[in-house]
Amino acid sequence: MAMVTWAGKGIGSVLALVLVSGLTGCDYWPPALQTQIEQLRSELQTVTAEKAQYQTQLASIAKVKDDLQAQVDDLNRSNRDKSTMIASLQSNVTALQERLNKSSKATTAKASAAKVPAKTAVKGPAGKKPVPKKTSTR
Repeated sequence: MAMVTWAGKGIGSVLALVLVSGLTGCDYWPPALQTQIEQLRSELQTVTAEKAQYQTQLASIAKVKDDLQAQVDDLNRSNRDKSTMIASLQSNVTALQERLNKSSKATTAKASAAKVPAKTAVKGPAGKKPVPKKTSTR
């Protein structure tokens, strides 16, 4: 049992020493560890600067995207208006062509009605040809 008490006292004193040095803030850092810490700090600063730069670029790109989206919306609206106008013009052209065709048919019918009586008066009996005279040779 004597060994247990000495071992328990040794572990207790080591723990007390660690606790006291932890609370007092031991400032000893090995040089290799200090170098690593400084390297990590500089990398952190570099990454932070890059992050700020990327965030600035992202904001700029988002603004450009919004501007382009507004242009696309305007062009779509204009395209719909132009499509409506084209459809209206096409229907107007179709209606005018129908009116032109009707008036052409009416004019043609009037002209042919006026020409038909004049042609029938000039023509002779239908289906008869004049018979040529035979001359006798003696």
